[in-house]
Amino acid sequence: MSEETYPGWYTLIKEKHGKFIEALEQLGETVRKAGPLDEKTSHLIQLAAAAAIRSEGAVHSHTRRALKAGAQPEEIYHAVILLTSTIGFPNTSAALSWVYDVLEKKKGESV
Repeated sequence: MSEETYPGWYTLIKEKHGKFIEALEQLGETVRKAGPLDEKTSHLIQLAAAAAIRSEGAVHSHTRRALKAGAQPEEIYHAVILLTSTIGFPNTSAALSWVYDVLEKKKGESV
């Protein structure tokens, strides 16, 4: 993962506890490569899990990482909207707002 995808707090933890974060990142990489799902699908699943636990930082991170892996904005929105009957509208709405944060920033960068 490139440094630009790390939120500030994660970067601070990485600086203070490098070996811990290195092990965490290795675990993530290992489990993503351990099965048949492609990188884009993996990040969409992780995005959905992040939305379900209301982790704004993880929603931001997996939105950026899904985009980098080739996901289209419509696929990202759909992955979150699919959660409505499982996690409820308020949680889905919050997650959509966090996805929107990333996608609007990205849209502004490409102008």
